[in-house]
Amino acid sequence: MQTRRLGKSDLEVSAIGLGCMSMTPFYGVPDDAEVVATLRRAVEVGVTLFDTALYYGDGRNEEIVGSTLREFRSDITLATKVGVYAKHGGGSGHRADPEYIKQCCDASLHRLRSDVIDLWYLHRVDPDTPVEDTVGAMGRCVEAGKVRALGLCEVKPETLRRAHDIYPITALQSEYSLWTRDPEGEVLETCRELGISLVPYSPLGRGFLTGTIKSQADLPDDDRRTIFPRFSDENLASNQALLQTVKDIATSKDCSPGQVALAWVLAQGDDIVPIPGTRRPRYVEENAAAASISLDPTELETLNMTFPKDVAAGNRVPDGHLPYLNQ
Repeated sequence: MQTRRLGKSDLEVSAIGLGCMSMTPFYGVPDDAEVVATLRRAVEVGVTLFDTALYYGDGRNEEIVGSTLREFRSDITLATKVGVYAKHGGGSGHRADPEYIKQCCDASLHRLRSDVIDLWYLHRVDPDTPVEDTVGAMGRCVEAGKVRALGLCEVKPETLRRAHDIYPITALQSEYSLWTRDPEGEVLETCRELGISLVPYSPLGRGFLTGTIKSQADLPDDDRRTIFPRFSDENLASNQALLQTVKDIATSKDCSPGQVALAWVLAQGDDIVPIPGTRRPRYVEENAAAASISLDPTELETLNMTFPKDVAAGNRVPDGHLPYLNQ
C-alpha cells in the first residue's frame, strides 16, 4: 500500500489505517477470534497504522491490539488516546490533568506491550484543565522517550493553535467523510498552515456509506448507532437518496460503494490518512484495496455536488456529545 507521512514527524504510515474501536463492544459484541484475525489480516494487506484508545473497552481494546500486534511491532505505528475514560456503570468521563496524563501513559504502554506510543492523542479536551497544561504533560512524555508524536481529537482551530504553541502537534483526528465535511474550511486550513495531518475517523459514515444500512433493523439491538440521530429510521430513509451516486460510480469502477467513499477522502489531500474501522477480515481487505482506486475530476465533482456540507439529515452525534466537540 502507498504510504503517507504524518505531519512533520518521521511517522510514515499506510495511506489507510485501521480504527479499532469496534473490536470492543460499541457496535454489538465482537468475537475475539475474529478480532485477532482482522488485526493480523490488516498487517498482511499492508495496513501499518492502528488506532485504539484508553476509553475503548476501558483499556481492553489496547490489550487486544497490543498483544495481537506485538510480533509486528517494528513494522507498525500504534496510536492511542487519553482524556476520556469509561465510568463504572456506563457512560464516560473526561480527565486530562498532568498527573493523570503521566499515569495513563505508563498504563497504556503496559497494555499495549510496547516501550513507546507512536502517536498519542488527547481524545477530548478536559473542560477543567487548560489544554496547555495537558499538552505540556504529554510533551514531557515525548521527552522521556515514551511517546513519539502527539495529536488532538475534535478541536477547533484556536485550540489546535494553543496546543501547537506548547508542543508540536502531528495529527488532528476528527470525523470526516462524504456526509460529514465539518473539517473543511478553517480546521483543515489551520492543519495545513501548521503542518498537521488530518486523520479522519468514520470515513465510511459509521458504515452508512457502504450501502448496507437501510434501517435500524439492519443494526444489532446493542449497537450504539441506534442512538445517533442520523441513524433514526426517518433520517436513514431520507439519506438513502444520497447513496445512489456513490453506487453508480462504484458500479462503473467495479468496486464497492465503501471503496468509492474512501477514495474520495484520500483524494482530498496527501496529508489525510483515514482510519475506517472494522472487526471483520473481509472488510479490512476491502478497505485497504480502496487505496488503489482513483477518482477522476468528473467523479469527484459529482460526489461533491451530491454531498455538499450539511446535506445529511440528522446530527452526526447525539445531543449529549455535542459539548465535547470542537472545543
